[in-house]
Amino acid sequence: MRSVFNWLFPHPLMTLLLAVVWLILQNDFSYGMAVFGLILGIIIPRAFAAWWPDRPRSFRMGRMIPYVLLVLWDIMVANVQVAWIVLTRRNRNLRPAWVVVPLDLRQPEAITVLAGTITLTPGTVSADISNTGHYLLVHALDAPDPDAVRDDIKSRYEARLKEIFV
Repeated sequence: MRSVFNWLFPHPLMTLLLAVVWLILQNDFSYGMAVFGLILGIIIPRAFAAWWPDRPRSFRMGRMIPYVLLVLWDIMVANVQVAWIVLTRRNRNLRPAWVVVPLDLRQPEAITVLAGTITLTPGTVSADISNTGHYLLVHALDAPDPDAVRDDIKSRYEARLKEIFV
């Protein structure tokens, strides 16, 4: 039974996401549109499953929700911090830095979520990833201690993503 489910729904979360996005794009809820969205959500991932053979085997949604809440909180706090920096500091007093973050994550999806998280947080941006995928280059707007920025990224985000993408 499990193999039939995996064949029919190779990416169950993507199936759900596609169905919901379809309904949002329609801007009018009807049962027919919901069924059609579900059909699209089943057909599209099934059609492209061959091109995503090394997808994550396990994804802990229960751990993703607190992660998203943490990221949203950090975005709000960083917005205030960046606004304060912009309003009160002169450019010559800023301490921008390039920070190399060694990655323990190996799954491309997890690394993408980490890079997106860093970029979404005001004051930091993911600039590059090494060819091996073991290092992430991050630019920080104001980093008096670049090592602290690196350690914060690893402990605050990467450690949680390791628990989410098993």
